[in-house]
Amino acid sequence: MIGWCRQISRAAATAMAGPRPVVLSGPSGAGKSTLLKKLLQEYDGIFGFSVSHTTRNPRPGESNGKDYHFVTREDMQQKIDHGEFIEHAVFSGNMYGT
Repeated sequence: MIGWCRQISRAAATAMAGPRPVVLSGPSGAGKSTLLKKLLQEYDGIFGFSVSHTTRNPRPGESNGKDYHFVTREDMQQKIDHGEFIEHAVFSGNMYGT
């Protein structure tokens, strides 16, 4: 039985090699952005940030590729159809995807 557990542990370690996503989730005001900024500052090169796609118009001061990837509904739907997002949703009539 112990040998089987070691084999599973080695397989799990091999499968988990390389970068893996860390998801920060919580309600507004919980501190997600604060934690993310701290991780990016203190662990430069270890943590990264995923820039989501959206069909909404950019707000003043937002940059394409930095805040969001701003795309058309047609482009977004094509990406969804091709399975390019790990999650996607519609909020207030706009499409979002990561």
